[in-house]
Amino acid sequence: MKFHEISFVNPPRKALPPAFSTLEFRSALGMFATGVTIVTARTAAGDLIGLTANSFNSVSLDPPLVLWSLARAAGSMPAFSTGSHYAINILGSHQKDLAERFALKGADRWGGVTFVEGTGGAPLIAGAAATFECFNRSRYEEGDHVIFVGEVERCAHAPGVSPLLFHGGRFFTEHPL
Repeated sequence: MKFHEISFVNPPRKALPPAFSTLEFRSALGMFATGVTIVTARTAAGDLIGLTANSFNSVSLDPPLVLWSLARAAGSMPAFSTGSHYAINILGSHQKDLAERFALKGADRWGGVTFVEGTGGAPLIAGAAATFECFNRSRYEEGDHVIFVGEVERCAHAPGVSPLLFHGGRFFTEHPL
């Protein structure tokens, strides 16, 4: 039987239950090397917010869209859900300490951090490999996270900056093959 002859008369109506634990799933996901970002914004009161995220990727070139996701239980969820703008700061290998600091709960994330204010009010971290200033275009609730789609209004990059990478629970930088 050839592929085009196969009939999918009764496709499954929903996914089967997972055949793995949450820990196994997380460990398998960790095998996908990602870049590291800090997503930043301002609250309605003008306070700075930011968090480390590696759930970032491009969506579209026309219009220019990117996405990232945030746990529903995150303390910054109300600010990101209601704010009009945020920035994605892609970190360079020299910014590992910032990635770790912005991942901690209760830490003074902004102490000593040099940044400029983007046109939408979101902080752009100095020395980042790239920045994307985004209009908060849409949000999709999926599982225990919310997927944010941002329409990029401005972007910049620093040629030659080595990226900060995350793989298997550890930080790396690139090495040409």
